[in-house]
Amino acid sequence: MPPSVENAPDLSGLIELSRVAHLDLKPVVLRVQTDLFVQAERRDRAERESFEALACGLIPTVDEETALIVAEKLAGFPGTPEAVLAALAHRGGAVRDAVVAGAPTLSPRLLEAALGDGADLAGAIASRPGLDRAMIEDLIGRDDPAIDRALAANTGIVLQASAAGRLVARGRTQADLGRLLLARPDLSAAEMAPLYLHADPIRREAIRESVEATAALRPCPPPPRGAGTELTGLSAAHDITGFIGSLASMLGLPRDFLSASPDPGARYDLITLCLRAADLHEEEAVYVFLTLNEGVARSAERVFDLVRLFRTVSRAAARDLISAITDRPLRERGGPADAYQPHHAPESAKIRTAATERPALRPALPGRVRMTS
Repeated sequence: MPPSVENAPDLSGLIELSRVAHLDLKPVVLRVQTDLFVQAERRDRAERESFEALACGLIPTVDEETALIVAEKLAGFPGTPEAVLAALAHRGGAVRDAVVAGAPTLSPRLLEAALGDGADLAGAIASRPGLDRAMIEDLIGRDDPAIDRALAANTGIVLQASAAGRLVARGRTQADLGRLLLARPDLSAAEMAPLYLHADPIRREAIRESVEATAALRPCPPPPRGAGTELTGLSAAHDITGFIGSLASMLGLPRDFLSASPDPGARYDLITLCLRAADLHEEEAVYVFLTLNEGVARSAERVFDLVRLFRTVSRAAARDLISAITDRPLRERGGPADAYQPHHAPESAKIRTAATERPALRPALPGRVRMTS
């Protein structure tokens, strides 16, 4: 059973020792008194005032590590006197951030103490649980990487579709943010598809299964013609620039589409998805893995991983994953974007011309003459 304040040992001797030169016991006294205060079963007014006076006197004098430990214990504790939280917040830095992130309410007095050095508290506020939708949207609107990471790591909030979409879009090219978002319990596998290259194997499998379920509902357009022959030829020549350019052209991607992956090690995973989307045969894909890049070819484990990815994802799902990762729709057919026009599309000039120029299928019938008596 935790001790109550009234049964706490008399630490006046320690306080006297803390005044001795070259013997600094103030950090010890503050931490011990903080633990006793938090663990006490009940606290009357006198005990609260006594702890407030002691803590407010010691907080400005202790080292940063001690102040941070105390702040983490007292910030979220409902019985902490406001003056103690204000004294901690006034120190600034990580101690202030811990108070702002954990305090049950941000009173004007507490905010004034925290803002004493003109600090921007947005990052600390982003770590607070229970933030409402408007506050989350406002914080995301600052487009600050530190705030984004704090929001992504804050499991005490729910990211609605709009907020999650904006953070996920930024997480494509920010690996640390992407990994924090992948660890969140409130995002579905489908929502995390743009972060596929940042995911661990288990999460990747869940994302692939989710994408497969929706990709199978849509018809897949014809693959580019001669893709296998062209790409294997460029790979055999070790023409990496030409290979990437040709692959991008086949799928309607920009030539720098590999920049969608900030991790160079994951770029070959994206290339593998592109080979699957281009409908290469497995033998052709393996040939590319063994000839295009010597660094990849020398690692049997890496080649096996790429082959496994090629085998486990369908062409339709590969197209959807690439689109999510690069934030670009893939070309539906080969050739220029305007080279194909559906015959029965409403905007088809052919249909409209035929309708105006085609003769009537049969002559108009004469009108019936009305008989009169």
